[in-house]
Amino acid sequence: MAEIVNNKSPLTRQPAEDTAISPWKEGWRSFKKNKVAVIGLLIVVFFILMALFADLLAPYSYEAQKLANKHLAPSSEHWFGTDEYGRDILSRIIFGARLSLWVGFFSVAGSVIVGLVLGLLAGYYGKWVDMIISRVFDILLAFPSILLAIAIVAVLGPSLRNALIAIAIINVPTFGRLIRSRVLSVKEEEYISAAKAVGMKDGRIIFQHVLPNCLAPIIVQGTLAIASAIIECAALGFLGLGAQPPTPEWGQMLAESRAYILQAPWTVLFPGVAIMLTVLGFNLMGDGLRDALDPRMKN
Repeated sequence: MAEIVNNKSPLTRQPAEDTAISPWKEGWRSFKKNKVAVIGLLIVVFFILMALFADLLAPYSYEAQKLANKHLAPSSEHWFGTDEYGRDILSRIIFGARLSLWVGFFSVAGSVIVGLVLGLLAGYYGKWVDMIISRVFDILLAFPSILLAIAIVAVLGPSLRNALIAIAIINVPTFGRLIRSRVLSVKEEEYISAAKAVGMKDGRIIFQHVLPNCLAPIIVQGTLAIASAIIECAALGFLGLGAQPPTPEWGQMLAESRAYILQAPWTVLFPGVAIMLTVLGFNLMGDGLRDALDPRMKN
């Protein structure tokens, strides 16, 4: 009998498909499975879209005053009511999202850039470089963050720009120490030693091998830091050290309305809810990113 050829023989089988995926794709898949994190992402996207299209979404100008409409309760004409100057609160909250997110993103971006440079230098070179940079971080961390921000704004002068600078400065040690600790771990890996052995320059090693392995914790901490920056911006605005009237900044709106909390509670309620939801969204998303990108959080 003729020998029957098995078409499924290993000799005739097609090569197995490469199922390996990058850590970033794997992290995204893990993130999508976390429903709470996805809810946080949707909240963040909602406020970002609201900030981007504020000119189209706001029913009124955020600075248009009409004293005859002072402290109108929420209605079909003014969904969130009006404030003590007759300004539409919904319009001011929509435009306030643009300012709060602007401060949050750019203050954290500044903190990440400065903290990244200092953390890389301290962790990679060590010795006296590490000692000097670490002592600077310790000095900044010795002060309560909000008090240090108040002191910086008091020196520079109250304005939204100076509030952004102050928030960026107080967050530098957090990112610097995070990156430094990560670099101390990464630089002991064998591939770093191999790169040094073949004569690769320090700059190339740092940017091609060390930095890419530090991105995951930076992304997670950056997301959480945006939430903190929004709260700090609102706190400075509440104290009169951030955005100045008639700028529609949420903290400053709360400060203007605190005297009318019993007479017109909606003037305090809606800006407070906007701050709460934005911070909640970034915190939920940050927790989800941490669970997805941190190998220690996986089974």
